[in-house]
Amino acid sequence: MASKNTVCLWFDGTALEAAQFYAATFPDSAVTAVHRAPGDYPAGKQGDVLTVEFTVMGIPCLGLNGGPGVQHSQAFSFQVATDDQEETDRLWNAIIDNGGRENVCGWCQDKWGLSWQITPRALVAAITDPDPAVAKRSFEAMMQMGKIDIAAIEAARRG
Repeated sequence: MASKNTVCLWFDGTALEAAQFYAATFPDSAVTAVHRAPGDYPAGKQGDVLTVEFTVMGIPCLGLNGGPGVQHSQAFSFQVATDDQEETDRLWNAIIDNGGRENVCGWCQDKWGLSWQITPRALVAAITDPDPAVAKRSFEAMMQMGKIDIAAIEAARRG
């Protein structure tokens, strides 16, 4: 059964390229359909890729090639929970090495302008530790990072 809720993401002609990258990079992700425009429209011509149906980690998405008028914002991001440093590094590096850019506290942005939070489960456990001193040390360590370094978070957690 099709989902009643789909995340629609605006692209400037690159929805298929982005969807293919996400499908190749993230687990439980796939391109499921490509739809071509039945007629000319402001951002394209009949036969151009208009929309792309895809999933990102099981989340149904629709890429819309709507043209250059709308930019992505950090107000929306995909948060990806990782289990270890290897997975954290793999996903972070895939985004950065494919034309993305680093940000702080585990955030990065892909080449299409979408924001990603590559968030180790160890980080969440550390900054939500019931001991306020542990949580604070862990939080302060995170605030100094781009990509999250789990060993450094664990060291801060231990004090």
